[in-house]
Amino acid sequence: MKNKLKVLRAMNDLTQEELADRLEVTRQTINAIEKGKYLPSLDLAFKLAGLFKVRIEEIFIDEKSQEGENPDYQKE
Repeated sequence: MKNKLKVLRAMNDLTQEELADRLEVTRQTINAIEKGKYLPSLDLAFKLAGLFKVRIEEIFIDEKSQEGENPDYQKE
């Protein structure tokens, strides 16, 4: 799953280490999320959204839903 975490982090002038400290996770966790190798728990996703004052959907992009590959996804 793609995400905009690296962009949001840069816009807020935070290093991976600083963001990790604020969220009480490791820098490796932040790195893995940014690279799309790890999907955060719902709790961590909400913490990220709260920290950056955005909705979860503004951080994480479900590519399958956007491409119409998910039959349960309904566009408004």
